[in-house]
Amino acid sequence: MSKTNESLMQRRTAAVPRGVGQIHPIFAESAKNATVTDVEGREFIDFAGGIAVLNTGHLHPKVVAAVQEQLTKLTHTCFQVLAYEPYVELCEKVNARVPGDFAKKTLLVTTGSEAVENSIKIARAATGRAGVIAFTGGYHGRTMMTLGLTGKVVPYSAGMGLMPGGIFRAQYPCELHGVSTDDAIASIERIFKNDAEPRDIAAIIIEPVQGEGGFYVAPKDFMLRLRALCDQHGILLIADEVQTGAGRTGTFFAMEQMGVAADLTTFAKSIAGGFPVAGVCGKAEYMDAIAPGGLGGTYAGSPIACAAALAVMEVFEEEQLLDSCKAVGERLVTGLKAIQAKHNSIGEVRALGAMIAMELCEGGDVHKPNAALTGQIVAKAREKGLILLSCGTYGNVLRVLVPLTAEDELLDRGLAIIAECFDELA
Repeated sequence: MSKTNESLMQRRTAAVPRGVGQIHPIFAESAKNATVTDVEGREFIDFAGGIAVLNTGHLHPKVVAAVQEQLTKLTHTCFQVLAYEPYVELCEKVNARVPGDFAKKTLLVTTGSEAVENSIKIARAATGRAGVIAFTGGYHGRTMMTLGLTGKVVPYSAGMGLMPGGIFRAQYPCELHGVSTDDAIASIERIFKNDAEPRDIAAIIIEPVQGEGGFYVAPKDFMLRLRALCDQHGILLIADEVQTGAGRTGTFFAMEQMGVAADLTTFAKSIAGGFPVAGVCGKAEYMDAIAPGGLGGTYAGSPIACAAALAVMEVFEEEQLLDSCKAVGERLVTGLKAIQAKHNSIGEVRALGAMIAMELCEGGDVHKPNAALTGQIVAKAREKGLILLSCGTYGNVLRVLVPLTAEDELLDRGLAIIAECFDELA
């Protein structure tokens, strides 16, 4: 009996808890670069990229070769028991890439949530303080501490009770929705007046471009003032670059475009081309604040994932993927704005590099989010062979995270499908 998406969905429903969501009722069988083929043999254009994990595309030959070679050597020792060179080499390369004119060290872990958890641990140890300021609309993970930092209750922490204390929420600047840089800075000052003294705050954590929150880009002037505020009060600035990192925004890290450097930077997702590795890079003095044994994990910095990540970094250099990122972003934004010109249901098209979003609204009013239409577009695009994602506090943002290696012809086909969907639905 041949496998079908429907039969596998039935098995999934019986075996997997409902809390593990699934956007598309599709089971992938194989993939190549920017396309995925399901178990029924249908090919889809992939504008999701595994949620920003596949900047170098599915099964990049150089990444596959590096993993195959590592498989002939060793797959695991636990770095804390027996070390191996790929871990150290990857840390060296990340230290050289992360913005900041200071000595750096890098910790490798396995997931983005784990990276963020460890960044808070490091900040607390380095400052002797416990409080953390995060932002509205922020997304930082699904573990308990990261759920506390995440600025969206449903669905992430709904029904789970209160999250860890000592976390305070500031406003993320967003001109489209009337939150200026002054407003955002004032919201931090209100925390200092109403909730916690600056000397009780270990860190302020921010995504330079919000991911799940809707791809809002932090203004450069805000980042400059945030950096100055942190320096004034001895607070560490943490840049969560889990989604923005590894070239998605046109620079290897988005903070390169923000005019300032963070004290600690988290990364994951596309850094290893589909293999699980994540980490924290920061000022050496802060990274060394925790004694031996306080950092690490059994699978942290897997030799296979490190080999993949090293290959990804080589691909970026050899194929000039940062230039490709800009070209992909410009092509898609031009196409999406042409669609926007015909449909007032598209309130804004925005992007930094190839991190691209369309915000949908009712009747041209950006203050009336249209989540229903967003869901309909995602479903209709799937019917036509295009995989899209939604995001945003109100679920009304379409996001594009296509591999940077996607061919122009494929990008144009994807744009044509999106245009058809709006013509039929909006």
